[in-house]
Amino acid sequence: MNMKRMMAAAVLATAISLSLQPVYAQQPQLHRTDLVKSDISAPGHEAVQVRVDFDPGAVSIKHRHPGEEIAYVLEGTIEYQLEGKKPVALKAGDSLFIPDGVAHLARNVGDGKASELATYVVRKGATLVEPAE
Repeated sequence: MNMKRMMAAAVLATAISLSLQPVYAQQPQLHRTDLVKSDISAPGHEAVQVRVDFDPGAVSIKHRHPGEEIAYVLEGTIEYQLEGKKPVALKAGDSLFIPDGVAHLARNVGDGKASELATYVVRKGATLVEPAE
């Protein structure tokens, strides 16, 4: 391949790459902020608290936790789908208990940003978020 063709191919590849970046950047995201992680009196367990902010339209992966979760909606409307149950939409001030190991996902179904405060009582040292099928 001559030099002109190689340069043209490089420029084209760069242009395609740059043109796709805004598409990926615009995908709705979840933003997690770790707040507290502490041992508790239950042997082998710890408490973890996380703030999760959902961009408009953002949805989590289907996942489970190695213990219980209490989700409290701080802002917006979040739909929770727990395995084997009908979806439930919660608004700011509502909360939901998610039992140990139950696969679930959460989706921002409101018009703007949504946020939750997630409090977990989980087995110490386990991976907090485990993907589920």
